[in-house]
Amino acid sequence: MASIACQRHRFAIPDDVHYLNCAYMAPLANSVVAAMEQGARSKSAPWNFRPEDFFAVCEHFRTRAARLAGVSADSLAIVPSVSYALAIAARNLPLAKGQTIVTLADQFPSNVYVWRELAAETGAELVIARRDPDAAWTEAVLESIGPDTGLVAVPHCHWADGRMVDLEAVGEKCRSVGAALVLDLTQSLGAMPLDFAKVRPDFAVAACYKWLMGPYGIGMLYIDPRHHDGAAIEHNWINRGGSEDFARLVDYRDDFQPGARRFDMGEKSNPPLLMGASAAFDLLLEWGVEAIAETLAGQTEAIAAPARELSLDCAEIGTRAPHLLSIGFPGGIPPNLLDHLATENVFVSARGTSLRVTPHLYNDAADREALLDNLRGAFA
Repeated sequence: MASIACQRHRFAIPDDVHYLNCAYMAPLANSVVAAMEQGARSKSAPWNFRPEDFFAVCEHFRTRAARLAGVSADSLAIVPSVSYALAIAARNLPLAKGQTIVTLADQFPSNVYVWRELAAETGAELVIARRDPDAAWTEAVLESIGPDTGLVAVPHCHWADGRMVDLEAVGEKCRSVGAALVLDLTQSLGAMPLDFAKVRPDFAVAACYKWLMGPYGIGMLYIDPRHHDGAAIEHNWINRGGSEDFARLVDYRDDFQPGARRFDMGEKSNPPLLMGASAAFDLLLEWGVEAIAETLAGQTEAIAAPARELSLDCAEIGTRAPHLLSIGFPGGIPPNLLDHLATENVFVSARGTSLRVTPHLYNDAADREALLDNLRGAFA
């Protein structure tokens, strides 16, 4: 599969800005900004925003998201955040006293706090998987799953160190002990392939503002069909059966829109967000997720190889995700390194004791060299 040529011309990134920080927040492509502006304009003339448009804009988002993830549109809910989605999962997964919830050490807080709360409410125990220093996360997670495991809540790759979790193996182990599987795919969906049919999660969420290249405040939640009759965490009008008929909204109904739609957030029909996210999905579908992953693997390795020559620690692809490079320093990140890089218009993140470097298709060789030149200056 051929690498994708640099797509910088589709973004409003100045030539002298070296933004290698997609895991923090993706810049919006020009087409995404245009779609969001179009969505905003649709609300500047509300007399032209028809009742059916409340539903059409949501279903366009849902169908594009479903195609990108390779799942049924009926299994996707529209959510504002990861925490909202995981609250839905927590409400709908049975857990008994004495069972365990497995998470990763130093996992992103949104995928920890909800499980701490659920453990406290049910008498379950939180089990923290810890990996060996040079390993991926898979073995640690599999060893943490046992007969008492009721729920496993993990990502595809760790948000800070980029190390991988083999979700197919974890899914199989979960099924063997009867445990539910909940995934936070915010740092992976759109940047690396995932076969939902093989992993078979109960719930899987991804916020749109990172690797899905969309706006903040919108996300997709996959819900396995066996949970479609579950309990929503809010009761809004638009998710009820027959809500398309505005003249009969006070004919209160107990039934819901089909599939996972009962779990959609309230006021979901927000054209700027939904249209912007849909335009971002169109870009990703045009490029292809497998091709994106291969291209970003080449980009991160083009940084990792010279960094290793400086005696900096960079995991190999396979142990880490193709798109997320963590650079470790002897003794930790040097003081003021991030501030110095920013003065040179080089933008990355500090996570834990490492530098997190996350390029995308808008990056080129000049961006990589700007980072490497500064690292050479500091460590040569």
